[in-house]
Amino acid sequence: MNTVIARRAGTLGSVLRSLTVPLTDADLPKSADGTLSSFLVPESLCWVRRDEGLVGLGNVSEFTVRGPERFAEAQDWWAARTAEAQVQDRVGVAGTGPVAFGSFAFSKLSGKDSRLIVPRLLVGLREGNAWLTMNSLHDDVSEEQARAEFAAWLASNQGCKPKGSFELSTGALSEAEWMAVVAEGIKAIDERSLEKVVLARDIVARSSAPIDRGTVLHALLRRYRECWTYGVGDFVGATPEMLIKVEAGVARARVLAGTVDRAGAPDDPGYAAQMLLDSEKQRQEHEFAVRSLIRQLAPFAADLHFPTEPFILELPNVWHLASDVSAELAAVGNHLPNSLALVEALHPTAAVCGTPRTEAGALIRELENFDRGPYAGPVGWLDSAGNGEWGIGLRGAVLENEFQARLYAGCGIVGASDPAAELAETWAKFRPMLQALGAQE
Repeated sequence: MNTVIARRAGTLGSVLRSLTVPLTDADLPKSADGTLSSFLVPESLCWVRRDEGLVGLGNVSEFTVRGPERFAEAQDWWAARTAEAQVQDRVGVAGTGPVAFGSFAFSKLSGKDSRLIVPRLLVGLREGNAWLTMNSLHDDVSEEQARAEFAAWLASNQGCKPKGSFELSTGALSEAEWMAVVAEGIKAIDERSLEKVVLARDIVARSSAPIDRGTVLHALLRRYRECWTYGVGDFVGATPEMLIKVEAGVARARVLAGTVDRAGAPDDPGYAAQMLLDSEKQRQEHEFAVRSLIRQLAPFAADLHFPTEPFILELPNVWHLASDVSAELAAVGNHLPNSLALVEALHPTAAVCGTPRTEAGALIRELENFDRGPYAGPVGWLDSAGNGEWGIGLRGAVLENEFQARLYAGCGIVGASDPAAELAETWAKFRPMLQALGAQE
């Protein structure tokens, strides 16, 4: 085996064995909240939208890493893990065979781990295909064993657990302190020739009862079907933003920038358009984000497609300006770039960092006063064929212990921003996780 040594932490030296078999309707449970919701237990790995995606259970191999080379080191580990894997794939679509779920820290300087996790079992559902994958580093892979563990997994789901009462507190900065930080950001935009900077804040939710991770994922999946519900380790959430999706040589991304809270909005069908499409501030923020993504993606593209005008994405908590970008990937040598290589090139986008990227990143480190960890970092999955889906880790929380969650939200700051309005926007963005935890209706 052509082994690459993990420079931080990981497991190498054993051959990965992977078996993927098709599932039929008779194999799958029926649920009012979608088939995949039946697989959401506290330990589940998750990437689901509209009852399509991947849910995993168990951990047969994990790689953890920190630092500026975290993406390259993870790619090396995954290449070594899959180079001589023994794979039986009877379905043969994106997301079958060996798959790793991943979550990466926003900052190269973060003290929090980035990770890839290969599950023991994985259930996939997509475009009429359903499958079960079993992975192992031992000689125990068989369809009979896979189906037996699949049945045990289903039987272990005890449904949603009761939720406790919550006490909320500010995190690194009080509301007044954070608004002062936003004011400093606006001042820096004028003085340092920045176009935009994204500033985030955190809050802490403490529960009177243990937080059930499976119940949180289930609530997100039910309420936010148009988002990608994710769960990798202690990081859970429902992101509306696709950083990059790669399948069969085509890359797709969804850019979001520009936000209006739906709470208290008038019952007027033209309100969202007025507040977003007719707002110079909102359109400017969105244009910066789209332009940044196109600039970073262009070197990998043989053909690039993007809209001249954004559309309005309607979510339960907010409206966003959104643009979908696609690219036919160009081969480098004889190989197309895989999804994780594109993640490395694109992250961080202007939607979560700012522009110019280097200057905005430096300003974030100067002003925010906390480690974002996985918040606003890439989260998703990749397979051994280079396919993958990576969202931006937004509308999420880190479950710090069984009674405490830390929530994150950020806003794009431009010259026309108002600190009080940006603070209100963070509360709109906290809402999905507060609802999922049971801390808010």
